[in-house]
Amino acid sequence: MLNYNSKPLLFALVFIHSLFSSSQGQLLVGFYSQTCPTAESMVHSVVDENFKRDPGNAAVLLRLQFHDCFVKGCDGSILINNGAEGERGARGNLGVGGYEIIEEAKKMLESVCPGVVSCADIVALAARDAVSLLLKSRFQQKGLSDRDLVLLSGGAHTIGLTACFFMQKRLYNFTPSGGSDPSIDPGFLRELKANCPFNGDPNVKIPLDPVTEFKFDDQVFVNIKNGFAVIASDARLHDDNNTRQILESYIGSGQNFLADFAKAMVKMGKIGVKTGSQGEIRRVCSNVN
Repeated sequence: MLNYNSKPLLFALVFIHSLFSSSQGQLLVGFYSQTCPTAESMVHSVVDENFKRDPGNAAVLLRLQFHDCFVKGCDGSILINNGAEGERGARGNLGVGGYEIIEEAKKMLESVCPGVVSCADIVALAARDAVSLLLKSRFQQKGLSDRDLVLLSGGAHTIGLTACFFMQKRLYNFTPSGGSDPSIDPGFLRELKANCPFNGDPNVKIPLDPVTEFKFDDQVFVNIKNGFAVIASDARLHDDNNTRQILESYIGSGQNFLADFAKAMVKMGKIGVKTGSQGEIRRVCSNVN
């Protein structure tokens, strides 16, 4: 098994730009303050430019961090371009993007601090900065739970797009008889089918939250409750009693949703992190050293 990455993943999803005291091998905010003082500002500048070019890139980078962390931990291995057999080419990652943004940031960092900033940290910093452009809030630590599942799986879909490729089964082959997901509002079902017709272009993109597409808010939970969930995984959050209660508790909650989402993101950013000598700094994120 290749050891894909990296030095300690800084506690990157926390919005507080201060240094936590820690021993060697622990997670730090401001980890590169001595070795590459401009690291965070350089990543931020790249993310900011890409966000201005397309606000949808915030969701793209957030989802990239999510998919990286939940396979083998937050190690940047999803960035390695090693064909269909690799993590990046896996079926579940076909809708993931943002690789070119990470490479743009890495190239800039390598020109100033060669061999210092890890690819995993760039992904985490990029996700943090992307969301901060919408939230303007602070992240705090929280353990994973059913609440985090609702926040990270459903709440993260308050922004961004999905492709019709991922809609075909839900719209046309959800039941043994070939019917649609019965949880979809009938009127919304007609709209979804119009946007993603049977055997149509699988690359057509539709918003995960068609009501407030570029606003990071709790509208996606309203959509899920009322049968307007775009993807099946969001709809399933309303099937389970516990996740349904959690989901509905955030409707109209305003700052409570934003604060709890931040906490859940912090915990996700610590999953399976490689510290100290456990990993390596890749010079090019798409290749192993």
